[in-house]
Amino acid sequence: MSLAIVITAIGAITAIAVIFGTDVLAAVVLRAVYAEVDAPTLVQVVGRGHYYGDRRLPVVGIAGVALTAATVALSALAGSTAATVLAAVALAALLLWLLLFARIAKPINATLTAAALAGTVPADARTLQDRWESIIPLRAALQGLALVLLCVALVAR
Repeated sequence: MSLAIVITAIGAITAIAVIFGTDVLAAVVLRAVYAEVDAPTLVQVVGRGHYYGDRRLPVVGIAGVALTAATVALSALAGSTAATVLAAVALAALLLWLLLFARIAKPINATLTAAALAGTVPADARTLQDRWESIIPLRAALQGLALVLLCVALVAR
Protein backbone atom coordinates (compact mmCIF):
# COMPACT_ATOMS: atom_id res chain seq x y z
CA MET A 1 0.00 0.00 0.00
CA SER A 2 2.82 2.38 0.90
CA LEU A 3 4.43 1.96 -2.52
CA ALA A 4 1.10 2.63 -4.22
CA ILE A 5 0.74 5.88 -2.25
CA VAL A 6 4.24 6.93 -3.27
CA ILE A 7 3.55 6.14 -6.93
CA THR A 8 0.24 8.02 -7.06
CA ALA A 9 1.62 10.99 -5.12
CA ILE A 10 4.71 11.29 -7.31
CA GLY A 11 2.59 10.96 -10.44
CA ALA A 12 0.26 13.68 -9.15
CA ILE A 13 3.18 15.92 -8.21
CA THR A 14 4.70 15.52 -11.66
CA ALA A 15 1.45 16.32 -13.47
CA ILE A 16 0.61 19.24 -11.18
CA ALA A 17 4.12 20.65 -11.68
CA VAL A 18 3.43 21.00 -15.41
CA ILE A 19 0.28 23.07 -14.85
CA PHE A 20 1.91 25.00 -12.01
CA GLY A 21 4.84 25.90 -14.25
CA THR A 22 2.51 27.00 -17.02
CA ASP A 23 0.52 29.22 -14.66
CA VAL A 24 3.66 30.70 -13.08
CA LEU A 25 5.08 31.46 -16.52
CA ALA A 26 1.86 33.24 -17.42
CA ALA A 27 1.85 35.20 -14.16
CA VAL A 28 5.52 36.17 -14.10
CA VAL A 29 6.48 36.56 -17.75
CA LEU A 30 3.60 36.47 -20.21
CA ARG A 31 1.46 39.10 -18.48
CA ALA A 32 4.24 41.64 -19.00
CA VAL A 33 4.73 40.59 -22.62
CA TYR A 34 1.03 40.79 -23.45
CA ALA A 35 0.79 44.27 -21.90
CA GLU A 36 3.33 45.55 -24.43
CA VAL A 37 1.76 44.28 -27.66
CA ASP A 38 -1.11 45.66 -29.70
CA ALA A 39 -4.54 44.04 -29.70
CA PRO A 40 -4.19 42.12 -33.00
CA THR A 41 -0.87 40.63 -31.85
CA LEU A 42 -2.35 39.85 -28.44
CA VAL A 43 -5.27 37.98 -29.99
CA GLN A 44 -3.06 36.01 -32.35
CA VAL A 45 -0.49 34.98 -29.75
CA VAL A 46 -2.88 34.34 -26.86
CA GLY A 47 -5.59 32.75 -29.01
CA ARG A 48 -3.18 30.38 -30.72
CA GLY A 49 -1.51 29.60 -27.40
CA HIS A 50 -4.86 28.60 -25.98
CA TYR A 51 -5.66 26.65 -29.15
CA TYR A 52 -2.73 24.34 -28.44
CA GLY A 53 -2.78 24.49 -24.66
CA ASP A 54 -6.46 23.66 -24.38
CA ARG A 55 -5.90 20.59 -26.54
CA ARG A 56 -2.67 19.32 -24.99
CA LEU A 57 -2.77 20.21 -21.30
CA PRO A 58 -6.11 18.71 -20.17
CA VAL A 59 -4.63 15.20 -20.11
CA VAL A 60 -1.94 16.39 -17.71
CA GLY A 61 -4.41 18.34 -15.54
CA ILE A 62 -6.84 15.43 -15.36
CA ALA A 63 -3.98 13.08 -14.46
CA GLY A 64 -2.95 15.41 -11.62
CA VAL A 65 -6.47 15.50 -10.20
CA ALA A 66 -7.07 11.76 -10.64
CA LEU A 67 -3.74 10.80 -9.09
CA THR A 68 -4.31 13.20 -6.20
CA ALA A 69 -7.72 11.60 -5.60
CA ALA A 70 -6.07 8.18 -5.72
CA THR A 71 -3.50 9.38 -3.17
CA VAL A 72 -6.33 10.48 -0.88
CA ALA A 73 -8.10 7.13 -1.19
CA LEU A 74 -4.98 5.01 -0.76
CA SER A 75 -3.81 7.07 2.21
CA ALA A 76 -7.21 6.63 3.85
CA LEU A 77 -7.16 2.88 3.19
CA ALA A 78 -3.67 2.68 4.69
CA GLY A 79 -4.89 4.50 7.79
CA SER A 80 -2.58 7.47 7.38
CA THR A 81 -4.67 10.35 8.69
CA ALA A 82 -2.03 13.00 8.08
CA ALA A 83 -1.38 11.97 4.47
CA THR A 84 -5.12 11.66 3.84
CA VAL A 85 -5.86 15.15 5.13
CA LEU A 86 -2.91 16.71 3.28
CA ALA A 87 -3.81 15.03 0.00
CA ALA A 88 -7.50 15.90 0.47
CA VAL A 89 -6.67 19.58 0.92
CA ALA A 90 -4.45 19.34 -2.20
CA LEU A 91 -7.39 17.84 -4.06
CA ALA A 92 -9.66 20.65 -2.87
CA ALA A 93 -7.13 23.20 -4.16
CA LEU A 94 -7.07 21.48 -7.54
CA LEU A 95 -10.86 21.36 -7.70
CA LEU A 96 -11.03 25.07 -6.92
CA TRP A 97 -8.47 25.65 -9.68
CA LEU A 98 -10.70 23.68 -12.05
CA LEU A 99 -13.72 25.76 -11.07
CA LEU A 100 -11.83 29.00 -11.75
CA PHE A 101 -10.58 27.64 -15.05
CA ALA A 102 -14.00 26.41 -16.18
CA ARG A 103 -15.93 29.50 -15.14
CA ILE A 104 -13.50 32.27 -16.08
CA ALA A 105 -10.51 31.17 -18.15
CA LYS A 106 -11.99 28.57 -20.49
CA PRO A 107 -14.69 30.83 -21.98
CA ILE A 108 -12.09 33.53 -22.56
CA ASN A 109 -9.73 30.97 -24.10
CA ALA A 110 -12.49 29.88 -26.49
CA THR A 111 -13.30 33.46 -27.51
CA LEU A 112 -9.69 34.44 -28.15
CA THR A 113 -8.94 31.15 -29.92
CA ALA A 114 -11.91 31.59 -32.25
CA ALA A 115 -10.88 35.18 -32.98
CA ALA A 116 -7.27 34.20 -33.68
CA LEU A 117 -8.27 31.41 -36.03
CA ALA A 118 -10.76 33.69 -37.82
CA GLY A 119 -8.24 36.53 -38.05
CA THR A 120 -10.50 38.92 -36.13
CA VAL A 121 -9.93 41.11 -33.11
CA PRO A 122 -12.78 41.37 -30.60
CA ALA A 123 -13.43 44.94 -29.46
CA ASP A 124 -13.01 43.75 -25.87
CA ALA A 125 -9.85 41.68 -26.48
CA ARG A 126 -7.77 43.56 -23.93
CA THR A 127 -10.59 43.42 -21.35
CA LEU A 128 -10.91 39.67 -21.88
CA GLN A 129 -7.18 39.21 -21.40
CA ASP A 130 -7.20 41.40 -18.29
CA ARG A 131 -10.01 39.24 -16.84
CA TRP A 132 -8.08 36.06 -17.66
CA GLU A 133 -4.94 37.47 -16.04
CA SER A 134 -6.82 38.59 -12.93
CA ILE A 135 -7.06 34.99 -11.70
CA ILE A 136 -3.68 33.69 -12.81
CA PRO A 137 -1.87 34.48 -9.52
CA LEU A 138 -4.60 32.60 -7.62
CA ARG A 139 -4.46 29.71 -10.06
CA ALA A 140 -0.67 29.48 -9.68
CA ALA A 141 -0.99 29.65 -5.89
CA LEU A 142 -3.56 26.83 -5.83
CA GLN A 143 -1.34 24.59 -7.97
CA GLY A 144 1.67 25.44 -5.81
CA LEU A 145 -0.28 24.68 -2.65
CA ALA A 146 -1.31 21.29 -4.05
CA LEU A 147 2.32 20.53 -4.91
CA VAL A 148 3.59 21.38 -1.44
CA LEU A 149 0.79 19.48 0.30
CA LEU A 150 1.43 16.34 -1.72
CA CYS A 151 5.17 16.56 -1.00
CA VAL A 152 4.41 16.83 2.72
CA ALA A 153 1.91 13.96 2.42
CA LEU A 154 4.71 11.77 1.07
CA VAL A 155 6.77 12.50 4.17
CA ALA A 156 3.80 12.14 6.53
CA ARG A 157 2.57 8.81 5.23
